[in-house]
Parts: sequence; structure tokens; C-alpha cells
Amino acid sequence: MGPGRRPASVAVTYRPPRPAELGDCALVWYSAVDGYMARLNRPLPSPYLDPLVALLQHLLATDPERFLVAARSPAAHGGRDEIIGFGIAVQREHVWFLSQLYVLPHEQGKGIGRALLTQILPSAPAAAGEAREAAGGDAAGDHAPGVLAMCTDSAQPVSNGLYARFGIVPRIPIFNLVGTPHPSTLSRLPAGIEAVPFGRHDPTATIASIDRAVLGYAHEVDHAFLRASGRTGFVYRSEDGEPVGYGYSSEAGRFGPIALLDENLTAPVVGHLMNAIRPRGATTAWAPGSNDRAMVALLRAGLRIEGFPALLCWTRPFGHFEGYLPASLALL
Repeated sequence: MGPGRRPASVAVTYRPPRPAELGDCALVWYSAVDGYMARLNRPLPSPYLDPLVALLQHLLATDPERFLVAARSPAAHGGRDEIIGFGIAVQREHVWFLSQLYVLPHEQGKGIGRALLTQILPSAPAAAGEAREAAGGDAAGDHAPGVLAMCTDSAQPVSNGLYARFGIVPRIPIFNLVGTPHPSTLSRLPAGIEAVPFGRHDPTATIASIDRAVLGYAHEVDHAFLRASGRTGFVYRSEDGEPVGYGYSSEAGRFGPIALLDENLTAPVVGHLMNAIRPRGATTAWAPGSNDRAMVALLRAGLRIEGFPALLCWTRPFGHFEGYLPASLALL
């Protein structure tokens, strides 16, 4: 038994996290990801976990009932709980999205991940009705089921098999592209398309309308988090003032989300964002394989595919990913 490990006989409890335990959850994430990346000869660098802790704080604030930790409680010794795993999902209108699910390497294979997943999965009829009502539909008359979705790593076949048993089947690869864009290769916005910074007006209603048309649901609470985290957004409008999409970038190099009603604007919008906001270091973006225009634009700009693709999984279709780039794998 390694240092700091608890005897297997200590019972595992599943409960909401305490705010002070979010750092422990971030360390579980690092240990779990580093564990399997090391087996692939791609160990992680030393952790900088502040952005992840900020994301966990946001998810705990918006979806506390869908955030659980797995803990071993050494009550006999008067010590604090050891967080050995955690799972978080978000409910955005009719879409339930699994944001994070990680277990410490030496605790894997004991059913902890499955237990976390089953406890944060929604009750399908209730989730569908509440989601449709929140989206402005008739909860009593609209019986379309809710969607279960997530992004997962293609290098994790055991986990992917677990999710697929629940009907959350891999559908689209998502590629991580990283690099320093070459300004001379970037497209420019065509005549008649204006980029309007979010600060000029309240973009809430516009963003919600675009999101429902492209992504399938609105999630303004996540947009507010992105803006508070340093991302700068633009609404793109046609000559007649109609919105045709939005996009984000940041000086930290975090790119997206981008949602476009007209897929032909993908390369010009990518070019505008990369010219408008020059990051201090490399740019990183996530592009679905189905969004061929984004893949081509990002590769021509000088970014390169990094590591293994992730997989976007769902129980039934819910968005048009030909016109979308997510913010991350944990927050579409």
C-alpha cells in the first residue's frame, strides 16, 4: 500500500462537495489524466489548476445537485475526508451534459465511476419536462425525450464503453489544435459583415437565439462565466443588422466558443478573432471533425493537431456542429 492510501475496507460515501474540496477535485483530475497519459508516454506537465478550480466553482454554483464527490472518511482517526473521485453534470434546457468524471488511479476498477455516474444521471421523464418548460415549450404536450451528452477521450475505451451502455454513444471526433497563428494566412470578414463587441450592448437575447439555432439550447450562465474568465466576445451582424453568429477568444489563448448560422462565415470569423485578440502565447482551440471549414481554417492559420482526438457522445442529435466550436470539452 502506497503512502497516504486508505485501506480498501474504509467505506466510500457519495455526497455534494464542500467548497474547500474543489482543490482536491482538481488534484483528482490531474492524477487521473496524468496516470493514463503516462501509460501513453505523454505525462502531463506540473499542474496549474486555478482555471479548473474556477470552472468547478461555476459548475457547483449552477448545478449543485449534479455535483458529487466520492470520499473515504477516516472518522476513526479524526482526519478529513479523502476525495477519491468526483462527477459533475450540467442541465441546460433539454440537454444533460457530463462535464467531468474522474477517479484516482489506484481507486479505479472498483465501481466508483459507475456509482458517480448513475447518481448524477437525470430522471429522464422529469428532466425532459423541466427542460422543455425552461426552453419555452409545452412541458405537458411535448414528450420529446431529453438528451444525454458528453465529451470523452478516445484513448479511454473502458470509460467509453461504460457511457455507451447508457446510450451515450461516440458520434463525432473533436480535435485539439494548438499553435501561433500566422496573420498573413487569416481570412477577413466579407463586406457587409460587422463584428460588434459584446460591451456595446446586452447580447443575452441574441446569444440565446443563436445558441438554440446552432447548439440546440441556450446557456447564458456559461457565457457569463466565460466573459468573467477573460474571454472577449463579438456578435457578427449582416448589413441589415441581423445576427449571424458570435465568437470568443482571449489573451490567454483560449479560443471559442463560436456559433454561426452561416457556415460559410467560419474561416472569416476565425480570422477576425485571431487578428482582433492576439494571445500572449499559443492559441488552443477545439474543433469537431464535422466542422471541416473550421479545421481547414485553423490548420492553414498555423495551428497543429495535438494528441489524441476526443469524442463527442450523445443519446440523440441535439446540435449542428458543422457551425460550432466549443469552449472546451467540459463546457460546450
